Amino acid sequence: MGRVWARPVPIAKRRRRKRNLPLLAELRFTDLIDILIVASLIWFVIAWFRTSQARLALMGLGALGVLFGLARGLELQLTTSLLQGFFAVLAVMLVVVFQEDLRRLFEGIAVWGLRRGAPHPPPDVERALVRALFQLAQVKVGALVILPGREPLDRHLDGGIHLDGRLSEQLILSLFDPQTPGHDGGVLVHSNRVSRFGVHLPLSTDWDRLGGGGTRHAAALGLAERCDAMCLVVSEERGEVSIAQGGEIQGVATPEDLALALKRFIGRSTRPAGPSGIEDLLGRLRAGWREGLVALGLAASVWYVAVPGGAVETMERRVPVKVENLPEGFELVSVEPADVAIRLEGPRRDLYMAGSDDLFVRVDALLVQLGRRTFALELDQIESPEGIHALSVEPAKVKISVKRSSEASEATES
Repeated sequence: MGRVWARPVPIAKRRRRKRNLPLLAELRFTDLIDILIVASLIWFVIAWFRTSQARLALMGLGALGVLFGLARGLELQLTTSLLQGFFAVLAVMLVVVFQEDLRRLFEGIAVWGLRRGAPHPPPDVERALVRALFQLAQVKVGALVILPGREPLDRHLDGGIHLDGRLSEQLILSLFDPQTPGHDGGVLVHSNRVSRFGVHLPLSTDWDRLGGGGTRHAAALGLAERCDAMCLVVSEERGEVSIAQGGEIQGVATPEDLALALKRFIGRSTRPAGPSGIEDLLGRLRAGWREGLVALGLAASVWYVAVPGGAVETMERRVPVKVENLPEGFELVSVEPADVAIRLEGPRRDLYMAGSDDLFVRVDALLVQLGRRTFALELDQIESPEGIHALSVEPAKVKISVKRSSEASEATES
């Protein structure tokens, strides 16, 4: 049975004129705002995914999703059933597996919306920190200093002794004196105050990034993986100063390098995370322009499918005729015509995406055994996806030719 396919042709004149226009003709200013908002959200999720501790688990879930799609396409019933049961409880699993990452994601959204900034340390505090840390590095005394960013820290910190003393070079040196009980913990700095010392932090297990670092480095990196704080570490084995920030840890060679890193961090984290932080936003755009392009492309695709693609439209399509219920002892020779023109109404995306497996005309050939060869076509014989409705069919009748299986004669026609 042959099938002839043609490009979908609009029925209504005004519809034809509209689709001859380029896609931009359908784009309104509000649509641009809509696309930019969705692109920003996608970009935010991409950035979160890159720094998420559970990104490997997310990639594993993505692989299972691809496997599920392939299993459905290849009609692997057992695999499909198992994965359907798995995805049925996926929502609960996501909350359990990605609890920490999801909490940080929502906290980041709240921080951006509230335009929350970290307290701004005065310049003398920055200089005191730099001098104190490099003095400790010279004598190989370990130290760990925590500078909060915009995100909340309390749930990541454990223990410690409240101090609330003004930060100075002498105070830092005394707190990390090996003879004091709190020297193994971290010192938490808010603006120009040391709020707590002897604080314990979550440890990182990313041994590749830690390299040869010890417990202090693991604690600094562990906190940097969970929030936007900056941790300053002094190694008592090597006498080196390192910075842990954004899930990364790296050494700084000179006091000037540390001072510059502090200025950048303080300048970025103390600016409100909202419309007034234009410079910070532009810097993020320059750093993540590739992710931005991906997010913009995805947002535009989603908009096209959901908005123009969701518009109800009337069009004509040629669809195949499928003969069913042919009596035993008969073989189908041909159908005339092999396809018919159907006038359809439905969402534009569904009209274009519907294929021959979704859109066809059924003909019940049971009466062939009584000599019938011409069959009328009714709208209820048209098989179409949900949301697409048939309005008319042309021609209204089809003629089929059959032959008996046991005979080699020519097909009989009505």
